[in-house]
Amino acid sequence: MVIVIVGPGAMGCLFGAFLSRKEESVWLLDKNKERAHKINEQGIIVEGVSGNWHAYPKVSAEAEQIKEKVDLIIIAVKSYDTHSACASIKPLLSEGTVVLTLQNGMGNIETIGELIGQERVIAGVTNHGVTLLGPGHIRHAGKGETVIGRIDSRMPVELRQIRDVFNQAGILTKISRDIKGLLWSKLIINVGINALSAITRLPNGKLIEFEGTRRILREAVTEAIRIAKRKKIKLIYDDPLAKVEAVCEATANNISSMLQDVLNKKRTEIDAINGVIVRLGQELGIETRVNSVLLDLIKTIEASYNLEINEKYK
Repeated sequence: MVIVIVGPGAMGCLFGAFLSRKEESVWLLDKNKERAHKINEQGIIVEGVSGNWHAYPKVSAEAEQIKEKVDLIIIAVKSYDTHSACASIKPLLSEGTVVLTLQNGMGNIETIGELIGQERVIAGVTNHGVTLLGPGHIRHAGKGETVIGRIDSRMPVELRQIRDVFNQAGILTKISRDIKGLLWSKLIINVGINALSAITRLPNGKLIEFEGTRRILREAVTEAIRIAKRKKIKLIYDDPLAKVEAVCEATANNISSMLQDVLNKKRTEIDAINGVIVRLGQELGIETRVNSVLLDLIKTIEASYNLEINEKYK
């Protein structure tokens, strides 16, 4: 199988590393030429729960350089880069090429479908914990299951092929007919953890150790659950709130992706996470006070990245 992974972030590098150990043709597509050149020279450096090792996928900054017939394209960019990522992969599309999104937040499936055709799109949820330490350098902080499926619940042969390839590469993967419920369940976890961790600069586990952050987490998650119920989304957890707290415990030392973005003064995916809850709450007439505050605070943090504090206040 010829696989192209779009985006050299933490998750893109993790999947690129694992898959390139088993598949003969794995490409990492990076819009940054200098970074692509560096990763091409050094490979992907992995440390953490899966050991310390290197992997060497092929890397390119231009899709036109990939001359092979591509079977699978994995979109692993931030949600706000989905549109440009889809534009970059158009030269790679041929009959039979499918596109898998492993992104955070909501709206990516719809964006990809509008640009390249919904029949090509496969959705995925992965629970691996990964931290980007530098270009092509990641810490595999926690292993988890990956689940893939189609929004229309069909089970085409491509799904089984992807599952088998991933499993052979050491990425535990299953297929679900209710990928929408899985996406919403993952969204609710992100709603509880990401923004709050980015604001407080706390690792996941600490969020439930302090009374104040635990209360805010619970209220944000409760608002999201109300939205899901109104939309008749079947969540995969009987007690989603307990699940979010369990994830905090299981990933106690993890630095959330949004906290990583804030620490590196990068744009976050707040619009595709808590922002989704706020927008749907407005549409449905459901109050989302806590998610609105989290959204506003993250937006303020982003807007003030380059603000210089007067010396007298330091």
